[in-house]
Amino acid sequence: MAQGAVPPSVTQLIETFSELPGIGPKTASRLAFHLLRGRSELALRLAEALRNLVENTRFCSQCFNVTEQDPCPICADPARDHGLLCVVEEPLDLLALERTDQYRGVFHVLNGALSPMEGIFAEDLRIKELELRLAKGDIREVILATNPTSEGDYTAAYLLGRLKSSRVRVTRLGRGLPVGGDLEYADAVTLTRALESRQEL
Repeated sequence: MAQGAVPPSVTQLIETFSELPGIGPKTASRLAFHLLRGRSELALRLAEALRNLVENTRFCSQCFNVTEQDPCPICADPARDHGLLCVVEEPLDLLALERTDQYRGVFHVLNGALSPMEGIFAEDLRIKELELRLAKGDIREVILATNPTSEGDYTAAYLLGRLKSSRVRVTRLGRGLPVGGDLEYADAVTLTRALESRQEL
């Protein structure tokens, strides 16, 4: 677009949308102009939703899932099996496993996977917090539910090495999951089978 053809406020919105994962300049422009096209109510609702997101969400101090209360409802639920701990990369992976309605343990969200090429190292993840949880002695089994990608496998192998001294049972989701895929895109049946066929490491 020619300089000056788009107001600065619209340019700022397009540039902001472009920073989101999977949103290129064309999609960002379409989103911005969609909001402008007589959809002021939608734009205001979006602004309100973003404000609520920033003001009301935080990370659970126990599992590091996104929550509005601390501890989160999963960690606070006495009916959950608090001796069974499932380690996932992201909150979306936790949601995918919860959708199966088969897992009744608790979670630990790493908030990423090891990827030295991208500058993501152990100190960037919630690994130290995981070790502190295990040191309390309440966990009997850790399920490594990292994604079946090279980064996920590397993270699982690294965690296995770190957790060996904790004397807890360490398992990994079965390979009913496609290699190179993400948990958030797997269907409930596939995830249920992966949970049931988890393997000792």
